Amino acid sequence: MRNSAEMRRSALLVFSGLFLLARLPPTASQEQLTPEDNLLVVTVATKETDGFRRFLRSAKSFNYTIKVLGGGEAWKGGDYMSAPGGGQKVRLLKQALEGMSGEEKIILFIDSYDVVFASGPKELLKKFQQAKHKVVFSSETLIWPDRHLEDKHPHVREGNRFLGSGGFIGYLPNLKEMVADWQGEDHESDQLFFTKIYINPEKRKSINITVDNKCRLFQNLNGALDEVVLKFEDGQVRARNVLYDTLPVIIHGNGPTKLQINYLGNYIPKVWTFEMGCTVCHEDLRPLTKLKESEYPLVVIGIFIQEPTPFITAFFERLLKLHYPKNRLKLFISNQEASHQQQVSSFLEGHGSLYKDVKLIGPEEQIDLATSRNLGVDMCRQDKDCDYYFNLDIEVVLKNEQTLKIAIEQNLPVIAPMITRTSRLWTNFWGALSADGYYARSEDYVDIVQGRRVGVWNVPYVSNVYLVKASLLHAELSEFELFTSDSLDPDMAFCQNVRNKGVFMYVTNMHTFGRILSTENYQTQHLHNDLWQIFENQADWEERYIHENYTRIMRDKLIETPCPDVYWFPIFSDLACNHFVEEMEHFGQWSGGGNKDNRIQGGYENVPTIDIHMNQVGYEKEWHKMLLDYIAPITEKMYPGYYTKCNSTMNFVVRYKPDEQPLLVPHHDASTFTINIALNSKDIDYQGGGCRFIRYNCSVTAPRKGWALMHPGRLTHYHEGLPTTDGIRYIAVSFVDP
Repeated sequence: MRNSAEMRRSALLVFSGLFLLARLPPTASQEQLTPEDNLLVVTVATKETDGFRRFLRSAKSFNYTIKVLGGGEAWKGGDYMSAPGGGQKVRLLKQALEGMSGEEKIILFIDSYDVVFASGPKELLKKFQQAKHKVVFSSETLIWPDRHLEDKHPHVREGNRFLGSGGFIGYLPNLKEMVADWQGEDHESDQLFFTKIYINPEKRKSINITVDNKCRLFQNLNGALDEVVLKFEDGQVRARNVLYDTLPVIIHGNGPTKLQINYLGNYIPKVWTFEMGCTVCHEDLRPLTKLKESEYPLVVIGIFIQEPTPFITAFFERLLKLHYPKNRLKLFISNQEASHQQQVSSFLEGHGSLYKDVKLIGPEEQIDLATSRNLGVDMCRQDKDCDYYFNLDIEVVLKNEQTLKIAIEQNLPVIAPMITRTSRLWTNFWGALSADGYYARSEDYVDIVQGRRVGVWNVPYVSNVYLVKASLLHAELSEFELFTSDSLDPDMAFCQNVRNKGVFMYVTNMHTFGRILSTENYQTQHLHNDLWQIFENQADWEERYIHENYTRIMRDKLIETPCPDVYWFPIFSDLACNHFVEEMEHFGQWSGGGNKDNRIQGGYENVPTIDIHMNQVGYEKEWHKMLLDYIAPITEKMYPGYYTKCNSTMNFVVRYKPDEQPLLVPHHDASTFTINIALNSKDIDYQGGGCRFIRYNCSVTAPRKGWALMHPGRLTHYHEGLPTTDGIRYIAVSFVDP
């Protein structure tokens, strides 16, 4: 047991300890935080740009109080890229501070065109207090604009040494003292002015300046791109500096990092989150639903054909179906490919009068792509009533008939509906640029393309299909030929010119819009070249040439059984049938119908027909793919346990004519199973015809155009071709082995 004296000594020590703790200065967490009302954000913006509007949106989301200086003034502070500048900002700040009062007032002075807030005033003020200085500048890893001053900067144990003038925060009296000596011109360097103050020990101490060397308040991106990543957490999006493990409040895309701030601005602050998706995509819309058709914006559509391109006719069919009043559309069509003149002329002759105006430039004028694109834009510029310019390249497959309306309603300066190349990551936008200005893949590119992130995205490059506000063509983009460059292709030149003017380009994947054709390996030596596109553009080939009911075959039980083990189902569209017939007649080298046939192995045909083989017209590989992709699945369903690679010994188109070869004698086919596709219609193109299976005394006497008869070959289905009594009958036949 302790005696009473020991207990008194213990109590005295405890009391003394408590007294000493009470005398210690409060920690930062114990200090009274500065009221948010004491904070004023000051920025300079001589005009409203897309970047400025983004800045204001981020400030509004955190309820910052903003004072904007320089509105309506001409900017004389340089561009920062070619030479130092920014003195105009110091002049305007100095003038503004002179009219303010309050010892406890705190001013945050930042750039705005390339800045976003990632958090609110409470966090900003707390971190400012923790810095324990009266003025805190953003920091940089790179010294600018005078590297000879490097050694004069105070050394730090860890973090960035150099001052960045794009953002600083401080008490009003201290900032007044800091800018009091400014006598420079608007074009002189603000960064050099503030740097010289900072590297002067006496002034640095008098004003009480430091730099935010670990990026707790400010994150300048120049020289630090590898340090900054997006952090998604609990519905919030922040930029995290992984080098110092800090979460900056203000993100600044200074110097040549405008594209990176655009990327980060797609997410910060809470623009897009995993929990809510896009939170701003429905803001500032321009709805068209309440407008009369006569009140719709006037749009000039620029259509460009520069090389042989598949499915031109289908393009114009889709253009006609675009849900937009045609009397509010003007067409500028530049066709520099002679092989497509007929298709363009057919469209204009049949439908050109529906549009408010049409201008056509043909291949005889020999205009390059950059010039033709500039002329398309000029058609909108020169029309005072033009509201939008819509670029629509001929290889664009615009499946969404509402595309133009959707783009207009989004109310953005330049917006592209995202289109992709089928089953590939190729799209009409780039998520990032490489150091030399060409394609680079952004971290979110694949997620956007594959629809895991849906929204409206600020991107550095769009092409093929996009909408431009005519107001831009009369203002920011009015000075030059947008598509002309000595070193860049027209699309890249356009995007570079737009970026250089501070205009944002967007891509939206909020809807499914369509796809883009591949023009690689497009053959032009045939009558119907699109038939050969089953490899390069299978989705378009299928839409054009596969029967509209093909996908319903199994679901709706469309397969018929006209005879035992004989199956009848739709396979080709009318257009496919017509094109195959026309292609064969155009080729014209029909066989003589004799037994001797050098086209087949052995040179002898037991049961000859008048025909043309697919390999004669260069269609063997394409036909095999058709069999594999569209016939094999049916075969495997109807003949359970049988699997086929559709190796076909013979694929050909047969012609039956009363005065040539009207019928085919009874025979077995040299196949495991046979496909017989009717390519034209009974009672319209011919009379008679059909197929009779002798063993079952069962006939199919009215073959349907585009439908296939599928039956076993060799042993069981001995059959004959019934006489064609009038006209010409065409069928496509394949003898298929496993």
